[in-house]
Amino acid sequence: MCRWLAYTGNPLQLETVLFNARHSLIDQSMHSRLGATTTNGDGFGIGWYGHPTDIPFRYRCIQPAWSDRNLREAARAIHSPLFVAHIRAATDTPSQETNCHPFRHGRWLFAHNGLVRNYPKVRRDLMVQIDPDLFPSIEGSTDSEVLFFLALTFGLELTPVTALERMVGFVETAGRRHGVGEPLNMTVCATDGEQIIAVRYSSEGQSRSLFHSRSFRHLRELYPDDERIRTAGENAFLVLSEPLSDLPGIWQEIPESTAVVARGGEIEQFAFEPRMN
Repeated sequence: MCRWLAYTGNPLQLETVLFNARHSLIDQSMHSRLGATTTNGDGFGIGWYGHPTDIPFRYRCIQPAWSDRNLREAARAIHSPLFVAHIRAATDTPSQETNCHPFRHGRWLFAHNGLVRNYPKVRRDLMVQIDPDLFPSIEGSTDSEVLFFLALTFGLELTPVTALERMVGFVETAGRRHGVGEPLNMTVCATDGEQIIAVRYSSEGQSRSLFHSRSFRHLRELYPDDERIRTAGENAFLVLSEPLSDLPGIWQEIPESTAVVARGGEIEQFAFEPRMN
């Protein structure tokens, strides 16, 4: 399907997690261990912030991540306190740059792994719900981008978790109205440069894999000689589809139907429940 990660903490060189880790995102693009597909080669994207209040930068490409030499150069050059990276395995929509994650609107970035089932059947119902002022900003043809703009319509910029719950409730209602029994499977990431919101949810209760790092203060005690852990700082946080290493004590699986919010060194976890609109 897809793999993604998001990081916040001290400014970190993107190369650290995209290329240098043992099971880096580039390795996952060829050899995913936990994904629905082993290979994720239908394009990629990175989004990063120079400052939390800035409009984020993006680089997206339809080439497989492992073969893009410019990504290697960019990942070596960019140091950022918050970034998102995504590798794509396309489902029902074409490989084109506008379909590569992360999607952007204003200060917000959004990435998704999963699918809206029978998307062609429910697409119209979903798209007509999007705020008319937001609709012109849709560039691609993916279900993922529609999920993002539905979440924006339902208030992502003000109450992110509630907006995502309303988005899921609407998608499930629309899907079942068309006879789709299990309309949605997703792990998603949304960020405005100051916080990361990650959600693991599916209609069938068998969501794609999602993990987050444990306390970096604790990790420094476990691995005092690991330069990457020291560089990230005590308030660092990483959420990702698959662990980057096999070191014990680093990763914690996010439970089904759960939202995680990381902001300013604080990590909160909430039960995630669809809301009817």
